[in-house]
Amino acid sequence: MIAVLCVTPAALAVARRLVAALPQAQLHGLAGRIDDADIVFSDTKGHIGELFRNGNAIIGVCAAGILIRAVAPYLVDKQAEPAVVAVAPDGSCAVPLLGGHHGANDLARHVATVLGGHAAITTAGDLKLGVALDSPPPGWHVANPAAAKPVAAALLAGQPVRLEVEAGDADWLSHLSFAADAEPAVRVTDHAVMAEDQELLLNPPVLALGVGCERGCDPAELIGLVKDTLEAEALAPGAIACVVSVDLKSDEKAVLQLARSLGVPARFFTAARLNQETPRLQNPSDIVLAEIGCPGVAEGAALAAVGAEGVLVVPKTKSKRATLAVARAPHAIDPAKLGQGPGRLFVVGIGPGAAQWRIPQASAAIAAATDLVGYGLYLDLLGDAANGKTRHQSDLGAEADRARMALDLAGQGKSVALVCSGDAGIYALATLVFELIEREANPAWRGAEIMVIPGVSALQAAAARAGAPVNHDFCTISLSDLLTPWETIEKRLHAAAEADFVVCFYNPVSKRRRDQLTRARDILLAGRPAETPVILARQLGRPEETIRIIGLGDLTADDADMLTMVVVGSSESRRIAFGGREWVYTPRGYAKKLR
Repeated sequence: MIAVLCVTPAALAVARRLVAALPQAQLHGLAGRIDDADIVFSDTKGHIGELFRNGNAIIGVCAAGILIRAVAPYLVDKQAEPAVVAVAPDGSCAVPLLGGHHGANDLARHVATVLGGHAAITTAGDLKLGVALDSPPPGWHVANPAAAKPVAAALLAGQPVRLEVEAGDADWLSHLSFAADAEPAVRVTDHAVMAEDQELLLNPPVLALGVGCERGCDPAELIGLVKDTLEAEALAPGAIACVVSVDLKSDEKAVLQLARSLGVPARFFTAARLNQETPRLQNPSDIVLAEIGCPGVAEGAALAAVGAEGVLVVPKTKSKRATLAVARAPHAIDPAKLGQGPGRLFVVGIGPGAAQWRIPQASAAIAAATDLVGYGLYLDLLGDAANGKTRHQSDLGAEADRARMALDLAGQGKSVALVCSGDAGIYALATLVFELIEREANPAWRGAEIMVIPGVSALQAAAARAGAPVNHDFCTISLSDLLTPWETIEKRLHAAAEADFVVCFYNPVSKRRRDQLTRARDILLAGRPAETPVILARQLGRPEETIRIIGLGDLTADDADMLTMVVVGSSESRRIAFGGREWVYTPRGYAKKLR
């Protein structure tokens, strides 16, 4: 993750420009900031150090010395430390302080492009060679990072360096001059080998692991099969570009855990696509053909991943419940161009809608999504965050259709955000997603990864705007009888009244439902006084926001609609005037300790 920090008001505008321009899925948040209320962290140095210690890349819009002093106590291993970039408060320059070859140089260049400033790159290899040997292209792996420094030093000094390419290609090094015979060397290989003195080993992403397994196979068995096979064939794990299989295995725990353990993507092909590789299979199986519609999964998937010019380097090998084959491509494999990845469904609560009420995890999920599904108003509330996304919107009342569409899209391998207002798990669509999964058991959804991301609920927003009305025991009740019989709602109202809960009413009034709110009022009045404070919070977090406080005895259906959150205090709730306005709070018992 990337943390953007500023410690002075003058730097806030530049920091916000960077937050808007950086990939939202990678942002830790605008940390250590001064917000609109001019609130700053009391321990800025400690906060920066904690972010660094936890592995976050840091962009500090501040003096370089502040960052240096903050992270200095945590400097231990240059190969493992995250990038640190200092940015001038006016955006004129970006200086990579740490991790130049581990992302800081690229980050500084990106910052400079965004701000129209200058990236002050100081690493010698980048300046003179135009490349960093220990920071190869994406997917490549440096097997022995310590060897990069002496080899780069030899190139900088004009000394001869040998280049050996055993697998893939090294086009990104083509602008450098290499000798046919020299002691320092760069060796590009997909084999696990011992490096010679002054030899840098680079693994290109040219290997595809084709795997198959029985349903419910123990992940440890498949991982063990891969480990043993790579060791037996002396293949470098760093040269693995992807794990591939048939799409029926897109939800298989063993396959997905294998990919995660190797740090590479998992990709899946249809049986029809694997059938095209039949002429190249070394171990076709009639049993597999009858079972899934193609004669080979492991070999077929590996060959499909490496293309027509690729070759099978390890034919199908198997354990009790799993199979593995390895193929090599002539060039680096780009997993993004292969088959289908496991889809993701983020069920996202966006709070009242405004960006400042949205938690960073929700913003990151929306940024990572290719498709947005939701009620049209909720998608509109995303503003610029929805730019570049495919929108799938529907009207109120089509909740099941929206949830089903989101699952369908995720089942197709897409990253989907199912957008809900407030909190996704409070009178929203999270429960509907799981209910559909249980009831319909659609096999097309099996491979989707699901994550429910919380949001600021309407009751929290209303409470915050009005003071502290739910600081003691409270309950929420929806007054809509479309899904819950009124008899059930009435029982809950009587229980809440008897227990003297603060009650938060969702869906209080609609065009067709005009009497439920007043009936609920009468039930609560049986146990609490007519002057009990009621908060009427409408259009929270939006330009049309209004907050009213009235007495329970004065509450009518005309006071609310479907955009209103109604919070009824308990018999203990209080109305007080302070700072030129009225507030509501519910005592929790602290007064006894304050006497």
